[in-house]
Amino acid sequence: MSSRAPQVIALLQGGQSSEREVSLSSGQGCAEALRAEGFTVHQIDAGPTLVDDLKAAAPDVVFNALHGQWGEDGCVQGLLEWLRLPYTHSGVLASALAMDKTRTKDVYRAAGLPVVRSMITRSDAVRAGHVMDVPYVVKPNRDGSSVGIYLVMDANSPAPEWDADMPEFVMVEAYVPGRELTTSVMGDRALGVTEIVTNGWYDYAAKYEAGGSSHVVPANIPPEIAAACEAYALRAHAALGCRGVTRTDFRWDDTKGLDGLILLETNTQPGMTPTSLTPEQAQTAGISFGELCRWIVEDASCAR
Repeated sequence: MSSRAPQVIALLQGGQSSEREVSLSSGQGCAEALRAEGFTVHQIDAGPTLVDDLKAAAPDVVFNALHGQWGEDGCVQGLLEWLRLPYTHSGVLASALAMDKTRTKDVYRAAGLPVVRSMITRSDAVRAGHVMDVPYVVKPNRDGSSVGIYLVMDANSPAPEWDADMPEFVMVEAYVPGRELTTSVMGDRALGVTEIVTNGWYDYAAKYEAGGSSHVVPANIPPEIAAACEAYALRAHAALGCRGVTRTDFRWDDTKGLDGLILLETNTQPGMTPTSLTPEQAQTAGISFGELCRWIVEDASCAR
């Protein structure tokens, strides 16, 4: 990207993934904020005509507000590299790695970051019987927004009943009791720690529906744990090769102190909706939503 401040933004939103509505909400909020910052913004619903739409917009920068498959897994990033259009957030490799939960854990382990035991197995094997000591969690290996997550809490629990579009292979992961924490990273800066409080599991509804969860920011946790969350999030961001803004999620068993803190995953395209965590953390750190969106745009490049 040239030193000249970009003026024309092609903002990708919508798409075909299960998180389409989240992407539309993120995209609308970011578009409004960027227009208020003085940018010309073309909102593009990513679909079969995406290449033609991008050529018609002739943008200085592509703001990627997509979530889930195609938009968050390295696919659209590869297309933008091929078109030589500077874009926001992480590049091809980091996006693909972070979208694959098993490979993310491999990277975490190599970087000395704490994770729990997990395995990949056929979904029909999970439905036939326990493949891991209870309690455990079943989830797609490649998806976001807590889509398709099932908890098996005791040996008498029935087999999970899931939708027909559940993948053939799933991740089974040891359940970690305790508190839900998350930390956003903006470049080389951690933005703080939020505790997410829900009545149950932090699922899709809890994330995106009004009243689905409450956020305590900054989290009411010991300084040692807050410092560890920020340090771990920065290390995860760097180990995966991420760029721009990311958010790393944790579980913390507060009966075990620092030993009870484990990493779950890193989101390379954090939500930017009215209930999203990253804009809220930025605001607490003194960064307005408009300033956050501007920073993301000015950080854009190719070869990410």
